[in-house]
Amino acid sequence: MHHAAPVARWSHLADRLPCRLEDLSGPGDGSVQLPLNLAWSGLTSFDLCDERLLFGLYRIVITNGLRDDLIAYLNADLLIRHWPKLRVALGKQVRICWELRFPQLRAAALAGESPVVQPGDAEESGRRPRL
Repeated sequence: MHHAAPVARWSHLADRLPCRLEDLSGPGDGSVQLPLNLAWSGLTSFDLCDERLLFGLYRIVITNGLRDDLIAYLNADLLIRHWPKLRVALGKQVRICWELRFPQLRAAALAGESPVVQPGDAEESGRRPRL
């Protein structure tokens, strides 16, 4: 079985990423207005205080933006903070690409995972077991 085709199919993702996560210098608060080349249907203005809108903005920019868009509209601190939930809204190949380039995101994903509570532990902690 030949595996080069899937890698080549997603190679453009890595080409768009900045070299360092710290290069993502977008706004950390307030409202962001995306240009029509990124947000061609639906919302174009996103309030970063609203997590749902922030996730929408980041998903649009991550999946459709060029390197300059990533740098201008994404904020490294916000991305790290919200990565554990945001990564679920992205395709598997996008997640893999971003986490390979930026180990800080993988670490944030691992840190953001809820531990599985064993049935005996739930009684002691007062929490319901996670199935």
